Amino acid sequence: MKALDKSVTIERSLTQADFDKFAILSGDDNPIHVDAEFSVRTRFGRTVSHGMLLSAILRGLVDRLVPDGRQVSQQLMFPAPTFADEPLRFSAEICSEDGNLVTATVSCVRIFDSVVTCDGITTVKRAEP
Repeated sequence: MKALDKSVTIERSLTQADFDKFAILSGDDNPIHVDAEFSVRTRFGRTVSHGMLLSAILRGLVDRLVPDGRQVSQQLMFPAPTFADEPLRFSAEICSEDGNLVTATVSCVRIFDSVVTCDGITTVKRAEP
């Protein structure tokens, strides 16, 4: 069995264009994600990322740790909003391995204030050789 990297981290900022494209692809065009005039009147004061956009980025990191792994479970929480144009740190780290099952913690953190905007755990099954 090939040794796996134990963690991977990337930094990037999501844009309003990213939110808009994800809305088109997913069909989730909730105004909190795509309508600035609507969003300014909410408790967030501006548009926020789709949680599943964050989840997709984190899933991509897990795939770098366990190539071609099949996700069997996922638990995510979104304790704070993720806004456009703010630098983010996405991380995935293997926390346990049990046979063909690999469990990793995942997170998205705003870099400038260290606030966690997405946090969770996922389990993937290694691809059969």
